[in-house]
Amino acid sequence: MPETLPVTLRDVQDAAARIKGVAHHTPVLRSRTLDERVGAQVFVKCENLQRVGAFKFRGAYNAASRLTAEQLAKGIAAYSSGNHAQAVALAARELGTTAVIVMPEDTPRSKLEATAGYGAEIVTYDRYTGDREAIGQALAAERGLTLVPPYEHPHVIAGQGTAALELIEEVGELDALVVPVGGGGLIAGSATAAKGMLPGIRVVGVEPEAGDDTRRSLEAGRRVSIPVPRTIADGQAADIPGELTFSINRRLLDGISLVSDDQIRDAMRFAFERLKTVVEPSGASALAALLAHRIDSLPRRIGIILSGGNISAERFTEILNG
Repeated sequence: MPETLPVTLRDVQDAAARIKGVAHHTPVLRSRTLDERVGAQVFVKCENLQRVGAFKFRGAYNAASRLTAEQLAKGIAAYSSGNHAQAVALAARELGTTAVIVMPEDTPRSKLEATAGYGAEIVTYDRYTGDREAIGQALAAERGLTLVPPYEHPHVIAGQGTAALELIEEVGELDALVVPVGGGGLIAGSATAAKGMLPGIRVVGVEPEAGDDTRRSLEAGRRVSIPVPRTIADGQAADIPGELTFSINRRLLDGISLVSDDQIRDAMRFAFERLKTVVEPSGASALAALLAHRIDSLPRRIGIILSGGNISAERFTEILNG
C-alpha cells in the first residue's frame, strides 16, 4: 500500500477556503517577450503582490487561524529570514494576538522594519553561528507561545499550495510548474496542488547555486546539510531541507535547477523592465531559470511563481549594479 502524503489536495482546497477574502488572489501576468525568450507560453503568478509582499502570508494565516482561543491569547512565535516573519506578524494582528519573531541580525532592513511595523517583537541572532529553530523553540517554551514554523507544518504547506491552486484554476492545464525552493514549503504545497489537479504535470524547483541543499538531498535520497549559503537570494539561504517538506518533495518533484546570482539579477531586471513588477532575489529564481535556459526539454505551457517582492529601492539598485 503506498505511503500517504502528509498534505493532500483536499488540505490545499480547505486552506484556500480559509484564506479567501483575507489573502489576495494575486494576478497572473503574460509577456510576449518572455514567451519568445523562453520558447513557450509562460504564466507568471505574482506572489510578490501578495499581502506582506510574499506567498508566506498564505501559509502563516492558514496555520495561525486554526489555533485555539487559548493559544491565540498567549501569542505566536516564529523564526524567519524575513517574509515569514512579516506574514506571521500580520496574521497575528489580523487574529487579534501578538507575535515574537526570531530573525537574523543581517536581515535586510526593509524586512526588519516591515515586521516591526505589523506590531511584532523582534529577537535577532547570527545566522552563521546560531540555530534559529532551537532559539525559536526555546523562546516559545519560555513564554508559553505557539510556534508557527516557516515550512515544517502541514497547515503552512497547505496554505502555500493555494498559490498553485489559484494559478491552475485561472489558466487551465499546464505542462510544467517552476517554483523557487528555500526550505521547501512553497514547492511542497505547490506540487501537492498541481499534481493533485494535473497528474501529468512536471514540477521543477529552482535553487541558487550556492544553496543547493534540496538538489543534493534528492540525489542522495536523504536530507543533506550544507554550509549556510552566501547568496543574494537571502530567502533561499537554507542549509538543509525541512524534514516534512522533503518527505513530500522527494516523491513529487521532477527535478531541481540551479541559477547563479548573476542570472537572478538578470531576472530581476527583466521583471522590472518587461513585466513592470518588482521582485526580490529569492522571488526571481524561477524566472531566472527560464530566462537562462537552465531547465531541459521545456514543454508548451509553463507556470512559474514569483514568490516575493520585499526589497528596498536602495537594495534593489545595489543588487542590479552588482
